[in-house]
Amino acid sequence: MTRLAGKTALITGAARGIGLAFAQAYVAEGAQVALADINLEAAQQAAKGIGAATQAVHLDVTDQASIDACVAAVEGQFGGIDILINNAALFDLAGIADITRDSYDRLFAVNVAGTLFMLQAVARAMIARGQGGKIINMASQAGRRGEALVGVYCATKAAVISLTQSAGLDLIKHGINVNAIAPGVVDGDHWDSVDALFAKAEGLAPGEKKRQVGAAVPFGRMGTAQDLTGMAVFLASAEADYVVAQTYNVDGGNWMS
Repeated sequence: MTRLAGKTALITGAARGIGLAFAQAYVAEGAQVALADINLEAAQQAAKGIGAATQAVHLDVTDQASIDACVAAVEGQFGGIDILINNAALFDLAGIADITRDSYDRLFAVNVAGTLFMLQAVARAMIARGQGGKIINMASQAGRRGEALVGVYCATKAAVISLTQSAGLDLIKHGINVNAIAPGVVDGDHWDSVDALFAKAEGLAPGEKKRQVGAAVPFGRMGTAQDLTGMAVFLASAEADYVVAQTYNVDGGNWMS
């Protein structure tokens, strides 16, 4: 299928996991894709594996100069940006009494400020170009609720949902649709790290937290990155032109809203 034919997408945190799966799905739908990541070498390897329709670009979402250089590089290579996926994020875990200011600052710098200022830079480019666009933020089921050991991460993802609503309402007058995806528990490298943190915090055997959360999903298993690609393609396509400021749960039934 070619629902994204002729479009250029910029995906942050695209060297692995969900971001990489989105890049693969977008190329399959006819798009050109810039894979942006703080690990440029990994992004280059990922782009090489997908093919000629991709470009790797360095991006540190905590650095405004890096954001501006990334956007300029992608515009220079492809002539403009039609789609942005704000996927770069960090996770940490601690009870409220044990949260450190360093952890708080790191998570908010990447998950909230990184999302906002990346969105802003691409929105400015889209406005100047005058052809509208689609911006997709990655939220989480963690942004829908509190969790005892995940207070800071939950707060960052709740902020992403709120930013999506505000940006969506503000930018639609420019023909820019801003929406978000809220995954549930998604298996992969990321959740391997999360499992290790829970194992340490709760005294669990390695892999036990993954087993528990997978068994609790109404669908019957953890999600995969590929489970999210259909929503990512839809929100980037003309089929979603009338969808504004929404956050879609793609979580196997974990959360209803």
